[in-house]
Amino acid sequence: MISIYTLPIGMIICLTLTIIIEIILAIVLGLREKKDIINVILVNFITNPIVSTVPFFFNIFYGLYYRNIVLFILEILTVIIEGFVYNKYLSFKKINPYMLSLLLNVGSYFIGNVINSIIY
Repeated sequence: MISIYTLPIGMIICLTLTIIIEIILAIVLGLREKKDIINVILVNFITNPIVSTVPFFFNIFYGLYYRNIVLFILEILTVIIEGFVYNKYLSFKKINPYMLSLLLNVGSYFIGNVINSIIY
């Protein structure tokens, strides 16, 4: 379990794992251009810290139920925001950018949970 004192290192680990998982998934789905891979990395620098920290604090102050609601809402917003960015900046057009965002985020969420359950 991450405490308030280990949150910064937990955020770095979470961001790193998310980027690694999403790059692997993106390559599996067909992204090949360096610019597209860099965009996947950069958009995660924006969205991942928010999705990692806000639910953490909701869990502390309001409990697990509200944490899960906030996490669900943030994940939906992340898919929409990342889909918008992918639509605007990716040259990869074989998959709808919003579907690509959904696939990458669902994949990284579930793979991350598996890794988290193994570690903790």
